[in-house]
Amino acid sequence: MNEMWIILGATSSMARAFAKQVSKDGSSVLLCGRDMDDMRASASDCLAHGAPVAEALHFDARETKTFSSIIDRAAKEDGQLHVAVFVGSMPDQSVIDEHPEMIAGVVTDSYTGPATFLQMIAPELEQRGGAQVVGVGSVAGDRGRIGNYVYGSAKAGFHTYLAGLRNRLTRAGGHVVTVKPGFSDTAMTWGLEGMFLVASPEKISADILKAVEKKKDVIYTPFFWRYIMGIITSIPERVFKKMSV
Repeated sequence: MNEMWIILGATSSMARAFAKQVSKDGSSVLLCGRDMDDMRASASDCLAHGAPVAEALHFDARETKTFSSIIDRAAKEDGQLHVAVFVGSMPDQSVIDEHPEMIAGVVTDSYTGPATFLQMIAPELEQRGGAQVVGVGSVAGDRGRIGNYVYGSAKAGFHTYLAGLRNRLTRAGGHVVTVKPGFSDTAMTWGLEGMFLVASPEKISADILKAVEKKKDVIYTPFFWRYIMGIITSIPERVFKKMSV
């Protein structure tokens, strides 16, 4: 059966690694994001690695008018349809503290924009059955921390949305994987202080595809972040609020 992945946020290094791997596996890809030149170059790379179809389409999480054309394009393809969401923005919390009006954009990029797209395409996914959705959240969504609580709150909302969508699509034979990466080597984290145990985009992509294959509900990547976050979330609030983590 022909398979196609719609990849939102396709210019991120994590998304590029994912697109390259599914192309090697013989899937077609629709690369969706704002930098068309970058995505056209990535599309050529995906074709070279085996994708039957690889196209670049404009997507902006803050402009819902860009969503329909992607869904209409995907609907023209026969076979199985999947979606992978790599969208998000994480300005430094100190900058947001000075400019609270930035919160709306962070929440739209990291939660409401992708959720709206998924809500719009959900009927198509249900109709075809067997759809896989990959939603990339973050370990930051597991607990509000002084260093990035706006971004973390947006990803926490996205995690909850994905859990509900998982319930919905399961009834149509589909599945949703919630991915919670730790620190990864991406443009969003370059230059940040306090980074440790940084994973490569290729490592995270490999973990995601294993989770898709095994129909995991929620994964931490790399795996040890499950234990790190287990410790962090178990700290009593009266103690945690005094910590600088």
